[in-house]
Amino acid sequence: MLRLEARPQPSQAMALVSPLIALVLTALMAAALFAALGKDPGRGLAVFFFEPLNGMRAVSEVLLKATPLITIALGLAVCYRSNVWNIGAEGQVLLGALAGGGVALWLTTQGIVLPKAVAVPLVLAGGVLGGMAWAAITALLRDRFNASEILVSLMLVYVAQQLVNFLVFGPWKDPAGFNFPQTKTFDASTWLPPLLSNTRLHVGIALALVVAAAMWVFMFRTYRGYQLQVGGLAPAAARYAGFSASASLWTALMISGGLAGLAGAMEVAGPLRQLTPHISTGLGFTAIIVCFVGRLHPLGIVLASVLLSMMLIGGELGQSRLGLPNALTGVFQGLLLILLLACDTLIHYRVRLARRIPA
Repeated sequence: MLRLEARPQPSQAMALVSPLIALVLTALMAAALFAALGKDPGRGLAVFFFEPLNGMRAVSEVLLKATPLITIALGLAVCYRSNVWNIGAEGQVLLGALAGGGVALWLTTQGIVLPKAVAVPLVLAGGVLGGMAWAAITALLRDRFNASEILVSLMLVYVAQQLVNFLVFGPWKDPAGFNFPQTKTFDASTWLPPLLSNTRLHVGIALALVVAAAMWVFMFRTYRGYQLQVGGLAPAAARYAGFSASASLWTALMISGGLAGLAGAMEVAGPLRQLTPHISTGLGFTAIIVCFVGRLHPLGIVLASVLLSMMLIGGELGQSRLGLPNALTGVFQGLLLILLLACDTLIHYRVRLARRIPA
């Protein structure tokens, strides 16, 4: 019989290998699901994991999809390392998109044409402030009334979505848009500059990588980042050292909300170039999976964002080429997270073969 035996120390090798084991197991279970649906497992795996990287244009779409995931997940990683459970990044993305898109829409409707070097930072700054303002509601309720940040941040997602619907169906709707719920297309001066010609990839991916480097420095090379991590790992030790729990709460949520808002602004100033009811397709929730697959580390988050982006695009290709259901992508994401958590058990425990002793 098999039994788990505690390791004297956590295994560093297993910490590195565990995500790979989880990915292989996810692929095997995906193949079984394809077979159960009557599809060729080899073809299904190729569509999900290889077709998204078939050519420069395909790679650019993967990076485009990974850009908001990187920025959102980096902010969430700061929260989770601080033991602040922000589940409502989706709402902060929407408010960032509204605030940044509102700046772009105002410039467009007023006929104000600014240099791109001025207009784009204004739009992005509006997105950051919008996300921070939405996260501040959660921080205030948790700090003053000890409300659960999990429930508050999650419920605010639905409020944010209804606010988006109200504006794009009402005051901000394009009067010349044939009654579609969308705003005017923003002026070209507010668009993010393209990074590669003949692709939709913009400079947002470079900005996301800069943010990842900045978050690594903040979390692992600054005193403030050290305070946040101590507060998350050992709250009693943090209080004994005189670290403020309230300051840590506000810092973590402001960083997380600001980066989520930045992602929303990059979406409306990048591929969308207008506001619609479907600004975000669950990016804030997918970023939670990215966080844990990436081990709450900036480098891991970048790699995990690319992996999850491949799965998202693979799901779209699977619908069009194989007739697979849309929900299959969510199933694979959930499988990956569950299997990763299961494999992480081997970091602290080893499997032993024990001889069964007769009664």
